[in-house]
Amino acid sequence: MRTLRAKNRVCWIAVFLSSFAPLATDQPTLSASTGVLAQQDSIVAHNQQRTADEEPPFNLTAKTLGGVEFWADEQIQRGWRIQRNVIAGHCRLLDTENVRRAWGSLEQCQKALNTVAQQQAWPRSDGRVILVLHGLGSFRGRMQHVIEALSGMPNTEVYGVSYPSLMSDVDDHAAQLARVLSGFSDAQEINFVGHSLGNIVVRRLLALQMENHPQGKHDERIKRIVMIAPPNHGSSRAAAWAENPLFKSVIGETGQQLGAKWNDLAKQLATPQCEFGIIAGARGDGNGWNANIPGDDDGTISVETTKLPGASDFVTVPVFHTLSESNDKVLAYTAKFIEHGFFVSANARQPIESTEEKIINDKN
Repeated sequence: MRTLRAKNRVCWIAVFLSSFAPLATDQPTLSASTGVLAQQDSIVAHNQQRTADEEPPFNLTAKTLGGVEFWADEQIQRGWRIQRNVIAGHCRLLDTENVRRAWGSLEQCQKALNTVAQQQAWPRSDGRVILVLHGLGSFRGRMQHVIEALSGMPNTEVYGVSYPSLMSDVDDHAAQLARVLSGFSDAQEINFVGHSLGNIVVRRLLALQMENHPQGKHDERIKRIVMIAPPNHGSSRAAAWAENPLFKSVIGETGQQLGAKWNDLAKQLATPQCEFGIIAGARGDGNGWNANIPGDDDGTISVETTKLPGASDFVTVPVFHTLSESNDKVLAYTAKFIEHGFFVSANARQPIESTEEKIINDKN
């Protein structure tokens, strides 16, 4: 029964993703998804027998979409990335143009990547690194406007992170992000920019770091975070659709976590200990675009659900949720906060009181 549900989810996801872009030639053939899933265990077992000493399998160099839902970034270096296929279990190495240069086991792809790094004499990533995360049901390419807006900053590397938002849960996404982050051990500063679900993944990562730190701190190199349209208190629409069979089949466990299971997930999220700013989409009239969402909203989530106590700055922009990651004003605000820690100016900051600050102010 569980295998049947998995097969059905892959088919529903194929329908969902068809609204974004055609599938790349190196994605699993979803019309034969039953066969793909049936072969998964044997493929994974075969991959595990490979070692780094073995040469990678023959590679047919091919242009890809860079990872749409079925691929999870494992390592990023100078724009090259190793991705793992979440269905079949094998890995692939993509260059900066998303051309597949090798495939096989993780170790084989790492060996191929190390060879390229030595041949091209890549310098260490010892400056500032900004990691950009897309939202639920989206993909890395949708964040290209953000990446371009942040590129050009001195001694800074900016990378979008691909993660299979519909294929797993927030814990798995956070663990994957931790593996990507571990590849930047020489970086002096880490920043994050997230859209929607991407921010929840970052908050879960921070919580995991704090749980494993003797003083309860997350990575002290993390200096600033920009949250674009974050569902920091879950999604009322996801909760309303929780029992809808189509919603459950397509959106999967992560969609349930943002809705019906939000209370459980919320306990596992951290509030950043660094500077973070929130950009919320809003109509600006107090009523919003969606009549089913109380108060102002961006058509998908309310302005109130984006707010998180402790934010260094908060601003609203008249933009829909699904367009906010490419809005010019949002892009300008994002770049300014990463550089300076505010959206407009130091004097125009609109911080959100932390719980501790509110208690002190109420007493006074």
